[in-house]
Amino acid sequence: MKIRAAVLEEFGQPLAVQDVELAEPRSGEVLVRLHACGVCHTDMFTASGIDPSGYKPCVLGHEGAGVVEAVGDGVTSLAVGDHVVTLFSPECGDCVHCRSGKTNICVAIREQQNAGYLPDGTTRLSRDGEVLRHFMGCSTFAEATVMPEIALAKISPEAPLASASLFACGLSTGLGAAMYRARVEEGSTVVVFGLGMVGLGAVVGARLQNADRIIAVDLSEERLELARQHGATDTWIGGPDIVDRVLSETDGFGADFALEATGNVAVMRQAVEATRVGWGVACMTGVAGKGETLDIVPRYVITGRTVMGASFGGVKGRTQVPQLVDRYLAGDIDVDAFISHRLPLEDVIRGFDLMHHQDGIRTVLQLA
Repeated sequence: MKIRAAVLEEFGQPLAVQDVELAEPRSGEVLVRLHACGVCHTDMFTASGIDPSGYKPCVLGHEGAGVVEAVGDGVTSLAVGDHVVTLFSPECGDCVHCRSGKTNICVAIREQQNAGYLPDGTTRLSRDGEVLRHFMGCSTFAEATVMPEIALAKISPEAPLASASLFACGLSTGLGAAMYRARVEEGSTVVVFGLGMVGLGAVVGARLQNADRIIAVDLSEERLELARQHGATDTWIGGPDIVDRVLSETDGFGADFALEATGNVAVMRQAVEATRVGWGVACMTGVAGKGETLDIVPRYVITGRTVMGASFGGVKGRTQVPQLVDRYLAGDIDVDAFISHRLPLEDVIRGFDLMHHQDGIRTVLQLA
């Protein structure tokens, strides 16, 4: 079938929205008619050429939601008409990692996915006979996509698909970092560094975990105000004095939990140093630049702190994304407030520009 899609032709150059061919799903695969896709920093990071693992040509996009239009042989958990959220982090339920119960990082198709291919080592995307690779196993800057069954989460049909798309990456990453990975405890003090989509999700997650005090830190007054609307009890402008301020307001001990969502290694260090001696947990979700390292004084670890990271917030996509969407439908998460702009696919470059200038929280491409 012919579809419109945003193709990364050359790193550092604007995406080309054009007609491409999408083949039918093969065994274990599903064809999804996409309705919405969030514009995420990871897409812009890859398009810029800075990402050392990036590849081209490919169809970008990974934060999508849509409706199942066809299924391949052997697909049992999805049927035509099901509403789904795309998962760059699959959940097969059978690989050594899934069986362990210790992590959400499924390794069933990881190698092929990282190279831009579907599990059988081929693609369903092409243009005039030229192969186009799949981005993060998703390629959702398009009218439709073909994905593995294990990389799609079936959600309630009551959820608006534009809002549901945010659960495909940024929002779930923040929620999960607080709820599933760091496991924020009731009555605790939490500091969240960085208030983009992930950080605001972490604020909401800390609220849902019934944290007593949620300190939101950012350089933007607008984002600080938004954080307060979503559960932050304190809103502070970031700077070099943040660690001292956290310590001074916690009797010198530090916060029980620190959730970092900036990708800045200096802020990551602040997150570690702002956590409580004895049991503090610092959870990193931001992606640092190539070659950067996190410098931690060993004493901070020796005296009882835990430093961890969270890929997709520790969320098990097929199991837990539907549960998070249900909490949105129940009124626990005001997802609609995070959608700042709605654009057609043809304006995807404007979506990148808005993100670059920190204009709003999330731009959503309306694909249907």
